[in-house]
Order: sequence, then structure tokens, then C-alpha cells
Amino acid sequence: MSKAVRAFLGLGSNLGDSRELLRTAVAAIPEAVAVSPVYETEPVGGPEQGVYLNIVVQLHTHRSPYELLELCHELETAADRVREVRWGPRTLDVDVVYIDGVFMDDPSLTVPHPRAHERNFVMQPLLDLDPGLLLEGYDSAKAIGEVRNLGPL
Repeated sequence: MSKAVRAFLGLGSNLGDSRELLRTAVAAIPEAVAVSPVYETEPVGGPEQGVYLNIVVQLHTHRSPYELLELCHELETAADRVREVRWGPRTLDVDVVYIDGVFMDDPSLTVPHPRAHERNFVMQPLLDLDPGLLLEGYDSAKAIGEVRNLGPL
């Protein structure tokens, strides 16, 4: 990207020391300018598993959407993420949630995230960082994932 834009990444963990995995990931994002409180949520879909810790990180970045996706994969790899079961437990899950002015639907990346508006564990930390950023279709009463604010990371 030629000029810096605001972007938001969603991070979640429910294996290992989740809080430390989230801290390490945030520390590895040089463009991070804000971090939401940590939210605890029950898993949505997938096999039976433990609760998740979720945050959203705001970036001020020159990276393209695909470079942000690559960053997500690098952070997951650094946390020894193993993809065995869809929606299964994980050390770290990182998604591109929103990029100012970017709307794309590609087989490898959709921005805004196609299911963010359906998930309170994404929307609540996102709204903590920007209360005016309502993704189309979001309704907290209908979105899935009951959340509990645990405070700062």
C-alpha cells in the first residue's frame, strides 16, 4: 500500500499459555498501535474444547491485504499452530478483520472478514478500539459467542 492505513487483526488462543501467546504475537507486530481488552469466550463450532481468549489489535500499516494475511500466518507459525481439525483448539488463530477502505472477496482473503459481524468475540474487542466501526449486519443480541471482558492483556 502506498499510504499507511488502519487495519484490525483478530487473535484468539485456547491451547497452552493463551495470554502469553497473545502477548508474544502482539509484540511481534511492529505496526500495532492499540490492543483491545482480553475477552474470554466459549468455543463456537468444532469439537469440544476449552475457552478462548480473544483480542483485536489495531495497526497503522503500509502492508497490503495479502501482506497482512502473510503476517497472520507468520504469527500462527511462530506460535506452533497446528491445523488438524477445522475450528479445533489452537495455540493461536490470527485473522484480518478489517482494513479501512478495503472491500475484497478473494478465495484466499475476504475483507472485511466474512463472519466477523456474526461473532461477539470479534466485534466486542473491535468496538472497544473503535465504537463507531459497526460491520454491516452486526447485532450483538443475535451474534454468537457470549463474551466476558477480562481486562487488559
